[in-house]
Amino acid sequence: MQDNAIRSAARSGVRLERFTVGWMVLESIVALAAGITARSVLLTAFGLDSVIELISGGILLWRLSVEAKGGDVGRVEGVEARAAAISAVLLVVLSIYVVVTPVLGLLIHLEPAGSLPGIAISIAAVIVMPILARSKSRVNVTIRSGALKADIAETITCAYMAGTVLLGVALNFFLGWWWAEYLAALVLLIWLVPETREAILHARGEEPEDHD
Repeated sequence: MQDNAIRSAARSGVRLERFTVGWMVLESIVALAAGITARSVLLTAFGLDSVIELISGGILLWRLSVEAKGGDVGRVEGVEARAAAISAVLLVVLSIYVVVTPVLGLLIHLEPAGSLPGIAISIAAVIVMPILARSKSRVNVTIRSGALKADIAETITCAYMAGTVLLGVALNFFLGWWWAEYLAALVLLIWLVPETREAILHARGEEPEDHD
């Protein structure tokens, strides 16, 4: 009976993760396109982080699918470990990008253009991500997956990052405070640095701090 409950919860997790993967595809495309078009470091960083989360979400979707079918997750763990290593490297590169590029942008006075698509995708993420995190948390009460627990933390992080992106892009669009985007990009480090640290620990096979 308990196995059936776990498989049922895992199937719900699969549906949620499918939505997550689809959302991250949309979010990364819109954010990157808007960031490149508007020369916005903030939006570009948000889009790149979405790509990293897409990789993580894709692996987790595979893992949950195997669990939902009652299969052996042993072979999945090898791929998951390699994906964790790739994500850790990408997050380190992204963190360096977020440190260096805003400073250069401020020094040379490179003004990013306003971006309505950037505002729209940020608003959508601020609404969608908390709802998605709560839904995943309910599923994880049953299956108690460490991988899903980490994914929930990433979803919450995405919500905070989206709020920061929205603030910076909106201040630039409505008030012309172009420098606010660079400051907001640096604020992203509040979430990027811990995310990067945990990704490195996970890639090394070490236990990261509790995500609760």
